[in-house]
Amino acid sequence: MERGKLLVISGPSGVGKSTAIKGVQALHPDMYFSISATTRNRREGDVDGVTYWFKTTEEFENMIARGVFYEWARYGDNYYGTPMEPVDQRLQQGLDVIMDIDVQGALQIQKRCADAVLIFLVAPSFAVLEQRLRGRADTSEEDMQKRLIQARWEYSQAGQYDYLVISDTPERTVKEIDCILTAEKLRAHRRTYLLGLEESI
Repeated sequence: MERGKLLVISGPSGVGKSTAIKGVQALHPDMYFSISATTRNRREGDVDGVTYWFKTTEEFENMIARGVFYEWARYGDNYYGTPMEPVDQRLQQGLDVIMDIDVQGALQIQKRCADAVLIFLVAPSFAVLEQRLRGRADTSEEDMQKRLIQARWEYSQAGQYDYLVISDTPERTVKEIDCILTAEKLRAHRRTYLLGLEESI
């Protein structure tokens, strides 16, 4: 059985990551969306194991000590991280995994999972990205400037990714990500069994 592929999707706030991921999953219903663990309080509608894996601070820090995360970070008073076990289980079963991870987390995963495929989504232009963020009308100007500064930093790191995909229309974005998935599965080192060399040894 071929090992599944791990697709790591990153990009600044407002670029369309969630829409792209849902579109790819619609094409591949068996694809597993990686769920993060967190110590933040549950909110209305949160379901353990669906929204997040909810952990106490003590539980999370014990998990860090045991080295069970692909990546983790602390934002304010809360921890967030990607447990390896559920991801690795799916990959070993031949299932593909997709995750929405920030730049820092993606680069941690790149070091720990050699065959992870890192995809960075970019807006058609930075002006378009700003328009999308402002179109949400859900943040102050001060917070907007912080988001734009963060987005510029994230763009500066995009060269460390395997692929850059323009997020202009959902259809095109999903198609390009699907093409990447197909190409990665056709890599020669993953398909040497097709050569039938074992029959002549």
